[in-house]
Amino acid sequence: MKKPTSLFLSAAVVAGVLLLSGSRARAQGEPKVVAVTAKRFEFLPHEVKLKKGETVTLRVTSEDVEHGFFNRKMKIDSDIAAGQSADVTITPLEAGKFVIICDHFCGSGHGNMHLSVEVE
Repeated sequence: MKKPTSLFLSAAVVAGVLLLSGSRARAQGEPKVVAVTAKRFEFLPHEVKLKKGETVTLRVTSEDVEHGFFNRKMKIDSDIAAGQSADVTITPLEAGKFVIICDHFCGSGHGNMHLSVEVE
């Protein structure tokens, strides 16, 4: 009969292989994916930190109604249909703080719906 530590070691090895596989996929050109949830009247998380020159995909999912995802300077302009996701792939070329807004009226709190992006 195998010792419980053998089972733990096997699980750790599998986890390490999966982690390494994910790192290789990104190293081979796949951008890092950052999940963003859009719902009345907020984006979650409220803030995202990115690195200048690093390509990232913001996977924005609407939990309720249609939302917009817009920032002119970052060249972001996407629609997120109700209950759907949209991938927005960007490579920030400038450091600084940016605000992505919802540009589709989604109700009375719409004007406060934004995502802060800090590019280092």
